[in-house]
Parts: sequence; C-alpha cells; structure tokens
Amino acid sequence: MRLLGSLIKCFSPNLAAERISHTNPIDDNEKEFRTYSYNELKAASGGFRSSNKVGEGGFGCVYKGWFEDGSLLAIKVVAVEKESMRGEREFVAELAALSNIRHENLVKLLGCCIHGAERFLVYQHMENNSLSHTFLGGDQNRKKFSWKRRRNVVYGVAKALAYLHEEVHPHVVHRDIKTSNILLDHDFNPKLSDFGLAKIFTDNTSHISTRVAGTLGYLAPEYAISGHLTRKSDVYSFGVVILEVVSGQPIVDFDIEHGEQYLVNKAWEKYKEGNVVDLVDPILEGDFSKEEAVLLLKVGLLCVQETSTRRPQMSIAVKMLRNDFDMTNVEILRPGLVSDLSNVKIGGKKPFNHSLGGSTSVSSASPDFLFL
Repeated sequence: MRLLGSLIKCFSPNLAAERISHTNPIDDNEKEFRTYSYNELKAASGGFRSSNKVGEGGFGCVYKGWFEDGSLLAIKVVAVEKESMRGEREFVAELAALSNIRHENLVKLLGCCIHGAERFLVYQHMENNSLSHTFLGGDQNRKKFSWKRRRNVVYGVAKALAYLHEEVHPHVVHRDIKTSNILLDHDFNPKLSDFGLAKIFTDNTSHISTRVAGTLGYLAPEYAISGHLTRKSDVYSFGVVILEVVSGQPIVDFDIEHGEQYLVNKAWEKYKEGNVVDLVDPILEGDFSKEEAVLLLKVGLLCVQETSTRRPQMSIAVKMLRNDFDMTNVEILRPGLVSDLSNVKIGGKKPFNHSLGGSTSVSSASPDFLFL
C-alpha cells in the first residue's frame, strides 16, 4: 500500500525497511485502511474520556470511540517517549505487521493518525475485551468459558500463528503472545492483537538477535538467555496459553509452603504421574472431553519444551490440535522455564534488569524427536 509506505517514511525513515509487503489481498468487503484526523479520534472518544478507556498496556491506552458513520471502534493511543523514542518503533511494527493482512483470528487494523509527536492506531472493537480480562481473575469469569469455547480459543490462536509464521511473506514473529494480547469478539472468537514487539522474518531467516522483550512466564528460555529470537519463541508462549486456558490457573502462583509455583511445572508433574487430566479447570465440573483435554495438554507441554527443536512448528501444532497428526512416537520431556532474568547477560552486556526479572530452570535432555 503506497499510503502506508509514505506514512512510515514521513516520520521514521530509518524504520521504513521494516515494512512488510504481503501478497495476501485484502477483501473488497473489508474497510480500506485509512488515515484519521486527530479531531475525529478526539470527538469519537469523547476527548479520550477515562470512562471510555477499555485497556492499558506497555505502549499506551485503548479507548472505545463512536464515529459519525455509526461504527464503534477501538483507538489505541501510543505513548512515545521523547528521549528514547520508545513507542514510535512499536507504532511502526504494528503498521508493518497488520496494515494489509487479514485473518479471521487477527485483530483488524483499520487506520492510524499522526498528530505531532502523538501516534494513534484504530482497530475493530472487541466486545469481550481480552482473554485475561474476561477469562482469568475469578470463578464467575471462567464459568463463561465452556470446554468448546476454550478449545476454540486455543485452535483460533494456533491458526493465527501458523498464518503469521508460515503463510505470510515475509513471516511475522509476534514476540509477545499472552492472554492479554488475545482479544475476544461478541461470539468469543479469539483475535491476536498488539504487534508492537513483532519482528519480520524473511524466508531464509532462522533467527534474529534482538533485545529481550516480552512477559515473564511466557518467555522461551533460549530467547531469554541469548536474545536469539525464532518462530519457536512464539510457540513456547502459545504453549503456556494452552495450559492457562485448559487449567484456568495463573502462569505463576504463590504457595506459603512451597513458594512460587509455575504452571508449566505443575503440568509436567501431573503428566509424569499419568494424571495430566487432573489439571483441567474444576469449574467445568467434568463437562468436557477427557480425550480432547489430554490432547490439548500434551500439545501445550510439547510447545514449552526446553529445547526449541522439540517444539512443533505452528502448522504441525494445528494438525495436532485437530488430531490429524500421529503423536505415538512423540516424547515429552521436562519443559523449560524462565523464572527470573535479573542475572542473565544479553550479548555480553550487563545483566538485563527489567520487570522481566534473572536465572533459568531448564532441563539438559538431548532431543531425539525434532520439529524442524
């Protein structure tokens, strides 16, 4: 799209190379990507009134806005730090990743606005907010999610990642897969969102070296230690999401007797005991398919294997979730885990001391079944 290229070049020429160029056409029935004026966005959101705020993340706030054509859309105000220019790169990454691709399980980016030093992105509005907001945080929330609804969420996110990793050219690695970045429409269909940390991979790229970014609990161990980002980094995060959705448990919990308890370790212990189905959320009161639950949990554990080559490609994960892949000879070993990052050195530099935190707990088993 010529418009997108002009927008990126006009305010950030050094980042223009990150633009993605897709062969996937946009449906004629889809809304055309457009630029909005600041006054349009201000009027639609009621002056960015706090009562219209529907979310807040590391790169800004999201407001709902009613536009003159009657549409209800989501307006993301991207916070740009003047000194570091943090926020501008994230703004460009979102534009590059989402401006001209469409998938039923990706949130639709409809337009943007550049107003002085301020950046705005306009998306379709998601009636049921994020998975973390609607699903996690209490029994009443989780009761809204039947087994069928949970299975569909997992499957939808898997399809979106397979599309980004393998079907779109160049490929896209999201880098921040977590429940708060999975939005839900009025029918609770999942839409992957927030591509502010996304990276573009050409066909011959196996990994890129980058600063470690993401959320503790979802970070793949090898990426956290080395800064080498691969598609398998997203696969790890997706595995954690599977375990969350099936169990209804947080990724890390605190027990007075045992201290911090990580969900990936809980799942591994249950699997070793032969009782992995016991991890299924008790709020379902047994109203689920035991076979499907075991399958999903096994796929989740495969996705969080410590050695990245033991994790399946997302297209293989989709087949596994559909039960279209023979898992007879697939061995599941102890998962990898990043519990603290404060003492990890990235690229020979000083320890990375951020909210992500320092050491890793991983297994040393050598792989004998690879998903290359």
